[in-house]
Amino acid sequence: MGSRRKARECALQMLFAADIAEAIPADVLRTYWAELGEADTEDATRDFATRLAAGTLANLDTLDERIRSRAEHWRIPRMAIVDRNILRLAVYEFLYEPTPRTVAINEALEIARRFSTYEATQFINGILDAIKRDLDEQQPQQHIDTTEIESESEAETESEEPPDEHSASA
Repeated sequence: MGSRRKARECALQMLFAADIAEAIPADVLRTYWAELGEADTEDATRDFATRLAAGTLANLDTLDERIRSRAEHWRIPRMAIVDRNILRLAVYEFLYEPTPRTVAINEALEIARRFSTYEATQFINGILDAIKRDLDEQQPQQHIDTTEIESESEAETESEEPPDEHSASA
């Protein structure tokens, strides 16, 4: 697994903990790294994870409004905790990180496949794709140098084992 995906998974775990505990974000981040985070996590991975989690928590109202605008017939509190935090994390990247939006969607879907259900990936994909279209119309992303991101994605793809014959395909 690439370091950026690992960072996103750590960030998701921090968001999940913050959502469940309704704790002060700084306390959640500190506790995560002190008690739950893997000790051998590289500094760059740790920094990216912390930035994603802290930024997401600091902008919840904005992120939830974007999600709410495209989650027809779904209230944020009624969504599965994992799913709403995957959505929040991806929308945070859309709005505040230089990550290409398509990469943020793909990463969100891969994380959803690991931590949620097959149906959740469809739900998450639909909402994120709609938000991406809205943002592309309002503020197209400028050219982003994706060399580092693409090389990491290629390395992750090459290192992943092929799905077994019994797994569901997306």
